[in-house]
Amino acid sequence: MLHLALLALVLPSAIAHTPVISNAKTSLTLLYQNNLNGTDDSNHIGFLLLDPSDKKDAAKACEAIGESLISRSQIKAHSADFVSSLSYVAYAGRAQPAHLYHISDGVVAVDAHENLMFPPIPSRSIKLPVLCTQSSQQGQPWDAVATTSNQVAIASTGNTYVGYRNQKSFRFLGIPYADTPKRFVHSVPYSKTKQTLDATVYAPQCMQYGSGAESCLFLNVQTPYLPKQGSKKDLRPVLFWIHGGGFTGGSAADAGTDGGNLASREDIVVVQIQYRLGTLGFLAIPGTSVTGNYGIADQINALQWVIKNIASFGGNPKQITIGGDSAGAGSVRALLGSPPANGKFQGAIAMSNLGGGVTLGLESTYSTTYSSYLTVAESYALAGQNIFLAAGCKQAALSEQIACLKNVPASTVSGLSSTARYVVQDGTYVNTPQLNVVKRSGSTAHVPAMFGVARDDGSSIGASYPATPVTSEIEGIQKSLGISASYAQSVIDSGLFPLYNTGNITLDSFNVSARVATDSGFRCVDQATMFAAAKSHAFAASYYYEMDRTVGGYDSNLLGGAPVTPGYPNGNPNLPYFRFHSGATAPFIFGNVSPIRDSNDLKAAQLNSGYFAQFVKNGQPNPSERYLTTRKYGDTLHAVQHTGQWNQIKDKNGPIRLLDYPSVSSGFVDVPQCAFLNYPLSYYVDGGR
Repeated sequence: MLHLALLALVLPSAIAHTPVISNAKTSLTLLYQNNLNGTDDSNHIGFLLLDPSDKKDAAKACEAIGESLISRSQIKAHSADFVSSLSYVAYAGRAQPAHLYHISDGVVAVDAHENLMFPPIPSRSIKLPVLCTQSSQQGQPWDAVATTSNQVAIASTGNTYVGYRNQKSFRFLGIPYADTPKRFVHSVPYSKTKQTLDATVYAPQCMQYGSGAESCLFLNVQTPYLPKQGSKKDLRPVLFWIHGGGFTGGSAADAGTDGGNLASREDIVVVQIQYRLGTLGFLAIPGTSVTGNYGIADQINALQWVIKNIASFGGNPKQITIGGDSAGAGSVRALLGSPPANGKFQGAIAMSNLGGGVTLGLESTYSTTYSSYLTVAESYALAGQNIFLAAGCKQAALSEQIACLKNVPASTVSGLSSTARYVVQDGTYVNTPQLNVVKRSGSTAHVPAMFGVARDDGSSIGASYPATPVTSEIEGIQKSLGISASYAQSVIDSGLFPLYNTGNITLDSFNVSARVATDSGFRCVDQATMFAAAKSHAFAASYYYEMDRTVGGYDSNLLGGAPVTPGYPNGNPNLPYFRFHSGATAPFIFGNVSPIRDSNDLKAAQLNSGYFAQFVKNGQPNPSERYLTTRKYGDTLHAVQHTGQWNQIKDKNGPIRLLDYPSVSSGFVDVPQCAFLNYPLSYYVDGGR
């Protein structure tokens, strides 16, 4: 590790001449009683826990990180926060009940009955953990910035990373995990050493729609704990998050998927990654070295960086769960079957994976290609020559076209009207037409997996609200889904998608279309996937959910959220509204719920982020009642007791979980509708693909 006095010589001017603390001599644990309610942050206090020291050195240890020993009066003013936090430290096995801690005016302890105590000061030479103040009070993703007093430097595998802390986590942003990639060449792991890297600001997003950067292979780490340099003690589970965006957009700098709240509340490490997108990430040309899947290979390189480095950031490299929403879920699905990824993660979460559509004359539907992988030739037929022509690469020889495209500015390539966004069967990173869940095999990672959808995913993708009012149900369905009148009539005749009469036939028929699109594009294939996996034991455990509460999300039809009514200025979630695609990720996975429409929004964020975090911790989603009691997560405890255990899928009856506050145990949803759409629950088992 470079001597900290040299940091000003190598870091950008924005953080030069700044005293930077480090974990060279002590671990650093940031404890904060996080209820996920940002409007309540000012009523809570956080503190830093350092390694044992004798009394005379305790104050110096706090001073070395720019803080001071916490006082008895501060503890008493926030006694509930301290009792909960220190009780959890004991629960996690990192201290014994009634363990003593150095404070400015003595010692403090919390006994086995969770009573706060200030016993007589023992021998001054006794070494006790140290409690320091935590002065950084920026609590939200959008106001967290590096300052002169909150930076922290850590060493890992030959490099030094300078991040910072806010109220809730240590944040390391814009870390390069791969060398600057060459165009249409698979990336290689970051190779530089003896570097001091500024990890206080987000990196540029990958090229998309004409903006961003071609050198974009960066990741972010948010952690509640930094072990003492070189230590592997008390490492936390890791959530490795892959953003969505149709394989053509998105970034790791999205405030909605900021990992600080989740890391803080659930004591895990959160990693968010970027990967190459669109043509720059997925162009594949048969018979050439342009084999595609560059974005998928980037993700695997990011996983490799995490395995190599995450222990230095407090994460357990042998306890990694990959997760993603939308195209991120499609990435998870691809990685589950990717030989180079196998063994690099221990669990998988796929939210709103797109999967179906080969029904009702929708053979070219957008959704299908996310779970059924094209051959390189098929991908090229859809996108290849269109890209060359749009880029002005009209040479006669294919090799000349490729050479031409390599020299077109990245902003131009990413802004073309034609793009390649397809995961392909390249024979290395993906070598099967789809994920094999029909039987347990070496090609599919045998790890616990959780899949699920938002209740109305298809209202965002798959169904279009008619631009002009319609006069009949058949006209509305036909226009919304882009299908023939005869197919639309078959939907009506089935009686499986009833029309609810609101007096607005355009809206009513769109409701029908959205349900069809949700079933055909999301729900049916994902339910069939997890049913088949449970039957074959392809995964070590199979869980499925449906999100019945969302906030925001991808509102492609500009339909708006829950209706505004008196007392609900941000929308009334107790009235009908569409649960849009990606509307569950920010509030109910990462705990970044905004706006809070009613009290159940906050309770649902606490409950559901707890389910997913528990899955990250040990491959099943049920937090123990003792854990919830110790952490004083009372509303979550009440919901868990009310609903009972979320069990693995056993048979055609599930069970699955309908997530809200509280959640509800259920059987699979829309099973007859899926059968009508040619996606029965046994779709994969019966050889549907």
